Amino acid sequence: MTISRRIALSGIALSVLAMAGPAHAAERKPYDPQAFEAAREAGKSIVVHVTAPWCGTCKAQKPSVAQLAGRPEFRDVILFDVDFDTQKEALRSLNVRSQSTFVVFKGRTETARSVGETRFEAIESLMRKAL
Repeated sequence: MTISRRIALSGIALSVLAMAGPAHAAERKPYDPQAFEAAREAGKSIVVHVTAPWCGTCKAQKPSVAQLAGRPEFRDVILFDVDFDTQKEALRSLNVRSQSTFVVFKGRTETARSVGETRFEAIESLMRKAL
């Protein structure tokens, strides 16, 4: 096999693996009231992250959330993203008053809540309360 053919096959293999994504990552999805309620009823570990595109604090939180969501210990966590500007009904039902808010549930029970936290260790501790 020539070197160029090996490189091409290696590239294809890496592309397939990259598209598959990590099997151990938390499930991340836009907030949907029915999916949220179904997850709560099923006793799932849930982290709700309320953000806005213009929010500097939210932008600072996102790398930590992404890194933590990729860890094996958070593979069973469902991470719901709520848009502060467009999902006002979700804000009312979750009793959220500002962007950069985390609300953590284990099933139907709220286990933690935080607003404006950007420290990696604090966000990690918060997410662990869903487990």
